Amino acid sequence: MNRLFLSPPHMSGKEQEYISEVFESNYIAPLGAFVNRFEESIKAYTGTSNALALSSATAGLHLALRVLGIGQGDVVLASTFTFIGSVNAILYQGAIPVFIDSDESWNLSPALLKKAIYESSVKPKALIVTHLYGQVAKLDEIVAICKEEDIFLIEDAAESLGASFQGKQSGTFGDMGVYSFNGNKILTTSGGGMLVSANEAWIAKAKFLSTQAKENFIYYEHKEYGYNYRMSNVLAAIGVAQMEVLDERIKRKREIFEFYQEQLSAIEELSFMPEIKSSRGNRWLSTLVFNRTNPMNVIEALEKVGVESRLLWKPMHLQPLFKERQAFVDGTSEAFFKQGICLPSPTNSTNNELMPVVEVIRNVCS
Repeated sequence: MNRLFLSPPHMSGKEQEYISEVFESNYIAPLGAFVNRFEESIKAYTGTSNALALSSATAGLHLALRVLGIGQGDVVLASTFTFIGSVNAILYQGAIPVFIDSDESWNLSPALLKKAIYESSVKPKALIVTHLYGQVAKLDEIVAICKEEDIFLIEDAAESLGASFQGKQSGTFGDMGVYSFNGNKILTTSGGGMLVSANEAWIAKAKFLSTQAKENFIYYEHKEYGYNYRMSNVLAAIGVAQMEVLDERIKRKREIFEFYQEQLSAIEELSFMPEIKSSRGNRWLSTLVFNRTNPMNVIEALEKVGVESRLLWKPMHLQPLFKERQAFVDGTSEAFFKQGICLPSPTNSTNNELMPVVEVIRNVCS
């Protein structure tokens, strides 16, 4: 049988047509009509008023921190249960990450957020909250805390494009938000990201910095340093085609989750990542935890039948890079890391093709 991947790209069929238009226009390098179209499609879909297409979501986080004035020695709070791309940008700015654990939602704990703010020796300037595996965090509580404490809120919605809370799209609750279009995301351009905000001036500043901070002169004039962070017109053309089928991809991701949940419901030791009240996730990856079974046994058994799976994220406070950093944790994310896995969730697969995953888990857990 063909290998079953975790979350492979799934093209719509229109990508090649749009790329051909890019080649015909000869706007191969960054900027061009499709960059504008991609930004407009994200704005229309999410309801944000400003969007900036970039080379990666990490670039978006970096720009967000710089635009918001976060610099050397500033404290930035962050989800510990996440991918390192969520926090590397803090280091780029010379700022200090402080990590916060998850709660029963698997996402950042508002209770530990309060604790981190009150017990921090230096007042935090910003929070980067990750919406894990396409499921939103408790945004009502988190937004309220950040407003009360005058802390900038940056949403790492890299995995959660199309997810919503109380009818509003993830990535649009904070001061700024980012989406990722990496090769394994629900919408892929092979690589890339989008920075969004309701604040037009912030996005304008980020745009300026993302194009080498070139002043508006006929010659190259620079008063401050910038970056080469803009998305190419070729990748944006792929993104435009992907946006046309985003709702279909989300629908299928959710069907895959429901399939796994139904097929594995008889195994009492299993529990899947929850969907918090008033939210609707995109179920980018179907994830679960075992109470007794060693997840490595499942991963190894799946590998033998050509199925890719993965442990859940290793928390940032356990990473050697951050061993000296402060963290407000209670063991929740450590337990998830030790007990959980990500199951293959390809939108171009059928339920029959996913059945070997179910059978392996049933056998290992029996």
